[in-house]
Parts: sequence; C-alpha cells; structure tokens
Amino acid sequence: MEATVSYSQNIMDDEYEKFIRRMNPPRVVIDNESCKNATVIQVDSANKRGILLEVVQILTDLNLIITKAYICSDGGWFMDVFNVTNQEGNKITEEPILDYIMKSLGPESCFASSMRRSVGVTTGMDHTSIELIGSDRPGLLSEVSAVLTNLRCNVVNAEVWTHNTRAAAIMQVTDDENGGAVSDPERLTMVKKLLCNVLRGSNKSRDAKTLVSHGVTHTERRLHQLMFADRDYERATGDGSDDKERPNVNVVNWQDKDYSVVTIRCKDRPKLLFDTICTLTDMQYVVFHGNVDTEGPEAYQEYCIRHIDGSPVKSDAERQRVIQCLEAAIERRVSEGLKLELCTTDRVGLLSDVTRIFRENSLTVTRAEVTTRAGKALNTFYVSDSSGYPVDAKIIESVRQTIGQTILRVKGNPEELNPVQQESPTRFLFGGLFKSRSFCNFGLVRSYS
Repeated sequence: MEATVSYSQNIMDDEYEKFIRRMNPPRVVIDNESCKNATVIQVDSANKRGILLEVVQILTDLNLIITKAYICSDGGWFMDVFNVTNQEGNKITEEPILDYIMKSLGPESCFASSMRRSVGVTTGMDHTSIELIGSDRPGLLSEVSAVLTNLRCNVVNAEVWTHNTRAAAIMQVTDDENGGAVSDPERLTMVKKLLCNVLRGSNKSRDAKTLVSHGVTHTERRLHQLMFADRDYERATGDGSDDKERPNVNVVNWQDKDYSVVTIRCKDRPKLLFDTICTLTDMQYVVFHGNVDTEGPEAYQEYCIRHIDGSPVKSDAERQRVIQCLEAAIERRVSEGLKLELCTTDRVGLLSDVTRIFRENSLTVTRAEVTTRAGKALNTFYVSDSSGYPVDAKIIESVRQTIGQTILRVKGNPEELNPVQQESPTRFLFGGLFKSRSFCNFGLVRSYS
C-alpha cells in the first residue's frame, strides 16, 4: 500500500514539475563577448531539488572547465552564471557544443523527472555494469581483471578510485562470445561470488559488495555514492594520511539568515565543482547561494546551505561530518602516482595482462580510467610503488619495454625516465606472452604467469 501511495505521489510530482516547466520554461544565455577569457553561460529556470547538480554535471561531462560560478536559488527560481573554458583555456566557440548546451539546459531539455531525480542514470542493453566496493591493496585491479577474463567477460569501460584504504570501481563488460551484455544468470552469480571473495581479501572487518546490473549509470556520480555509503570519509585514529596536505573546509552557521556557510579552499583541478556539489546533494543539503572562483592554482568555493528539512547544520557532530565528507569528495579524484597512458587495439584480457605486469613489477594502481572506442583501448593509469617509495624509473622502462613503448606512454614527469631501445610489442598485442593459468579454490581466483 505504501509503495502504491509513493508511486502515485511521484507521478503527481512529475506532472506538477512538467506544468511548472511549461509555464516557466528555462532560459539559457550563452555569451562570448562580455568576458575576455571565458564563455559565460547563464541559466534561469524554475527551481527544483537537484537542478544545480544537473547543470554542473552537463557542463562537466562536456569536459568544460568552470572557472567561476554564481549560484542563487532562493524561492521558486534558480539563477546561475558559469564562466567556462575548454581544456586549453579558450572560449567555447564550436557550434555543436554550444548547440548541445542550449538543448540540454534550455526549453527543449525536458529534464525528465523520473530520470533526473537520480541524475545521469540511463538504460541500455549493450553491456553489463558491475559495481565494486572493498578493501584496497596492491594488485587488486589485476585480480579483479583476471576473474573477469577467466569468466569470458571483456572490460570495455571502467573507472577505479581508491581512497582511505577503500577501493571502488564501475566496470562495463560484454560477453566475449557475442559482444553484448552478459545475460546468463548462473554466470552472473559466479561473477558476483568470485569478485566479492577477491574484494574481501584478508580483511574480514570491512564488507565487500558487488552489484551486477544491465544499463548505464553516471559513473563518477555513482562512485561518489558508493564510497560515501562505504564511509570512506572516516579516518582511523593516528592515520598517517592526516599529516598530508588536506583541503581546507570550514562550516559555520549564519544565524541571521538561518543558513550554514561552507567554505572550501584547496588546490584546483578538473571536475572539482562537480565533486563538491555531488556530495552536498547526496548528503541531502540544498545550496541556496554560492560563489566559486578557480582562477589560479587554488580554488575557492563558498555555499549557503540548508538540509532538505529546512534546517542549517544542527550540531558539532553534523558539522564535522560535512567537513569530512567534503574532504573525501575532493581527495577521491586527486591523482596520486605516475600517470601512464595506454593506447592499443582492444582485445579480451588486455586489462588483465597490463595490470598483472604492473603487479609483477611492484606497481599499484591508485586510479584508472578504461575506455574502448572503435576497437581501440584508451586507458589511463595512475601508479605508485607498492612499498610506498617513489616509482623507480628503471621499473617503468622495464614495464614499457614489456608492453611496448609506443603503446604505453609516461605522462607528468617523463624527464625522469632514460630512453631505451624500443622493442616490438607484437607478442603483447596478441596476448601470447601473457597467457595465465587460473584456478578456483574455495571461491578464490588467482593468476600465475
């Protein structure tokens, strides 16, 4: 009965939002004249919960850099101004991108309520999505990839984050026989069972979870949700990471206006605004006013917030939780380690082979982005030494010789690496050099070269 009432209420809410939208269609103005070094995008719309995240997500998904933002959503109207550039720091002049922004944010956008309540969730049947959360450790991605390869699952897209001893990943896989989604229920059950065992490892005090579904989730939003639900923001007493340079996050109550004011100062980086707005939204806070300035190496963000129940932060414990969660949101995407980019023809088992080579050379993956486009694998890995020491240039060169120097490139600080004679990557491309023997023993899968 409760479910029926809730469903009916959602339908009524959706119809009401559509009515308000028809009466007050959103207005988008894109201005390339008033600001010397950025495109100014102004969005005026009827206000509703989650709309700020929707707008920021659309701009972020276009890989635009938001250098300034002014946010105002008091009352029933939402008014935002964003200064944006492309990755090279130039104004946005490409007509297809400007067209897309107008259609996505303007009167034609629809903002389908049932979809937008969970921002960025779409459906599709061309792959199976696997969500993972568990204890981080050296070689974890290698073990997970080996399990999927042995179960004849090809990883076509993936993103992996690690933070505060936890690891989360969203991996899109296909059946290597037909190239579509993995549909066999028994096989999916085995995937979940074996991956849970790998993720749990020897850490019995923290849970590990695997969720398998058909469709597409907004990967970065979902990774934030997974790590937030896993409480990765909680730090153990005496944790050495507390000594590192941390974001400066402060929360105070503005009694006269009944707001809580959140201020954030930290090193600027791409997608920082999305990460903070995403976390405030998932923590059930509403941003009423905001000011963002990221021109220069440091980013400054200020928000006037209330909980969705209308109250400001009520206690010191709640204040500390907001601070911890925002710190975690900023740190999850910080790229620690040496950046390696791999570009080659995709094949089944490629990710397993590459990450096993990393593991055998005492390299651990702190973050990874795996993409497949038109049969090409375009992967980015951030690696560090498993023992905590700086990455040895000789080890990196050895790894590159094994994989192929034209296939695996070093980004960030390549001057540390001495050039060596290039070796043919032919055997790597066909996987013949790295075929592994795998076995299942009480649900644990391990790979041996």
